Parts: sequence; structure tokens; C-alpha cells
Amino acid sequence: MKCQKCGKHEANTHIKRVINGEFEEYSLCSECAREMGYGNIFGDMADSFGSLFGSFFENALPARTQATRCETCGSGYADIARTGMVGCANCYDVFADRIMPTVRRIHGNTAHAGKNSRFAKKTEPKIEKEPTELEKLKAQLDEAVKNQEYEKAAQLRDKIKETEEK
Repeated sequence: MKCQKCGKHEANTHIKRVINGEFEEYSLCSECAREMGYGNIFGDMADSFGSLFGSFFENALPARTQATRCETCGSGYADIARTGMVGCANCYDVFADRIMPTVRRIHGNTAHAGKNSRFAKKTEPKIEKEPTELEKLKAQLDEAVKNQEYEKAAQLRDKIKETEEK
């Protein structure tokens, strides 16, 4: 997607804001975002941000030989600990025994629930509730109408009205 301001560069910054109940969304390139005042949200702290997370990794487990490197990106565990950033997705597999305890300590879990976890599937079993008397009567009414038993349907209709009034 191209930047909505300049139309030249690829958009890599997405701004969402609500002002007086009006929702606005922009897709901007990094240059236009900086010009509009949407620079790095961490400001001067950006350089030390990686080292902040890197410090979590430093003391996670005793140091091992640096012979293990990710075959995809070439990162070693020392690189991850120093920068606080994983080189690629494969690094999670290669260094799982050293990274996952730290991720669990920071986030409380190692399973990704998605960007909006409220939409994630819930794994709790659904408890089936017993249908109420009113629901049973309505089901019987539908069945009676379906089978063209109109006298029975009229009686059920009256029972439903009585039940709803209670």
C-alpha cells in the first residue's frame, strides 16, 4: 500500500485516531509520518529500548557455547541477548530452550493469542443449558404449525402468552 500523503513510498506506519467521535485512519511512509509528528513513540529512549529487553535475556540461563547459530539469519543467542530482538521466526525454534522462559516471564504465556485476543477462540467447553419452559413451548408450537395441527398450535400459543405474562 502506498503512502496516503506522498503516494511515492510504501506505507509502513498506520495511524488511527478518534477526535470528537470521528475515526480517522492513515497509512503513511516513515518520512511523512515523521513530518506529521508521528515519529518514534519512544523518542530518545529508542536506542536503549533494545537493551532494555536484552537485559531480560542476559541472565535467563547460563552462557553456552556460541557455536549455535540460526541457519536462516545467522543470529546467535548473544546477538539476541545484546539487542533484545530475535533475528527471524526460526530463531524461536533454534533458541527455544533459552528464549521461551524469558518470554514466559515477561508476557506470562508463550502461546500467541492474536492482536485482539478478545476475538481468539475460547477453549472452555460450552455448557449446554436445559431449555426453559417457554423455549419448550415455542419449539412445540413450531412443530405443530409445521405438521398443520392448528388446534394444538392455538392451545400452545395461548400457553405461551400466559407464560410470557408471568
